[in-house]
Amino acid sequence: MMKIRLVCVGKLKEEYLRAGCNEYQKRLSRFCKLEVVELAEKSALKEEGEGILRALRGHVVILTPEGRSMTSEQFAGMVGGCSDRGEELTFVIGSSEGLDAAVKEAGDKLSFSNMTMPHQLFRLVFLEQLYRAFMIESGAQYHK
Repeated sequence: MMKIRLVCVGKLKEEYLRAGCNEYQKRLSRFCKLEVVELAEKSALKEEGEGILRALRGHVVILTPEGRSMTSEQFAGMVGGCSDRGEELTFVIGSSEGLDAAVKEAGDKLSFSNMTMPHQLFRLVFLEQLYRAFMIESGAQYHK
């Protein structure tokens, strides 16, 4: 089973976000072994970045507005390709302050939108898209 690590800065504060993330984590358990690593927010991006860099494994994808855009189908293909190659996959979500430059250079960069969204809400959006990617790759029906 594919290993996926999601490295996030900060804990989810709102119950509705925790509930949504828990739901998608439960759904994802049939497709992958998902590990969510929550790192403490620090007073400086460089400090946060050092913690992030220590947590990286396998193929690294930095989730940042400066990254390239993909459709859900392209994202599914990328995840499926890593799975086919037996690669562990690590995704990174920074804090509300963003990401240190060293982290941005530590892997491929992927953007989900040019719009700004709260990093905690983005975690839920990301998990939904990861679930959608596995559903696409498996050929299963899922809401369009």
